[in-house]
Amino acid sequence: MTVITTIEDLRVLAQKRVPRMFYDYADSGSWTESTYRANEADFQKIKLRQRVAVNMENRSTATKMVGQDVKMPVCIAPVGLTGMQSADGEIKAAKAAEKFGIPFTLSTMSICSIEDIAQNTQAPFWFQLYMMRDREAMAAMIERARQARCSALVLTLDLQVIGQRHKDLKNGLTAPPRPTVANLINLMTKPRWCLGMAGTRRHSFGNLVGHVKAVTDMKSLASWTNEQFDPRLSWPDVAWVKERWGGKLILKGIQDVEDARLAVQSGADAIVVSNHGGRQLDGAQSSIEALPAIVAAVGDQIEVWMDGGIRSGQDVLKAWALGARGTMIGRAMVYGLGAMGEAGVTKALQIIHKELDITMAFCGRTHIADVDRSILLPGTFPT
Repeated sequence: MTVITTIEDLRVLAQKRVPRMFYDYADSGSWTESTYRANEADFQKIKLRQRVAVNMENRSTATKMVGQDVKMPVCIAPVGLTGMQSADGEIKAAKAAEKFGIPFTLSTMSICSIEDIAQNTQAPFWFQLYMMRDREAMAAMIERARQARCSALVLTLDLQVIGQRHKDLKNGLTAPPRPTVANLINLMTKPRWCLGMAGTRRHSFGNLVGHVKAVTDMKSLASWTNEQFDPRLSWPDVAWVKERWGGKLILKGIQDVEDARLAVQSGADAIVVSNHGGRQLDGAQSSIEALPAIVAAVGDQIEVWMDGGIRSGQDVLKAWALGARGTMIGRAMVYGLGAMGEAGVTKALQIIHKELDITMAFCGRTHIADVDRSILLPGTFPT
């Protein structure tokens, strides 16, 4: 039996258990994948200061994100096709997050619907919106999120056009997926996954099929989505969303100080420093490298969070030390889900929390609120 001690252990197991096209979808970046790799590698450059002879009792990693109590400054990021990593994947991940005490964010491009999550959880969850040309459909989706008691809306700003991800093209990952010989052969090596999928009715994009005009099945969905990602998205559209939503609004995809200032002016409640996990602009800064300048510019006016490359609790601690008041994890959650379902997501959260807690103690702090960049070795972190 494999002993799981790291997120990497979960990744290796997920790669064995999830069909290649869906594993590669989550575990890839655009073009050369240089930004995807930098997101993770740049965390390793940052060194911690060990402190000793400090009373390490009664530690707490608890804080708040947009006013919501969280066990640690982490929430689950919106990830498309999560329900293809494991049957009913979004429901499983939402349940794990609820039990653990952190927020779950459902993607517009999820397999399970907004209503599915609401019916299977008690805690309020968050919904992530991709802005489409069809404003009527967008208004309806915002209203569905409200009816489902979502406590925050996450508007993703960096997917006006879609970056090219070579692995998806080579694997034939389309909507619906192409049943190539290679894909069928690969599926035959994943009996656990196939058995799980056979036991659920949720195989399409639950937030779109049956909810959007002219989208009745996966085939009609493909033609609709190809036309719908809106390259015209601009700040007036953010105002449109804010007005219709009326609740907590989080803007995801900020990498530039100028955009961060515009986000503050928009009246958002939080921003996420993010390069879409290295899946959009290849050659961009890593998120952790971009973080400090944005915190310096607007951190006293708005909650600044970050995502991209987080594979441990140490990464969470480093991000917090550099001013992030929250983090989002996507791939770490996906690896756990693909490896072991809901139990795997719980395991991923446990690993991150334990590493965060123990590392904080080694750095001479007992409460996350007392952590700042003084726990980092000067000269090893971006400024």
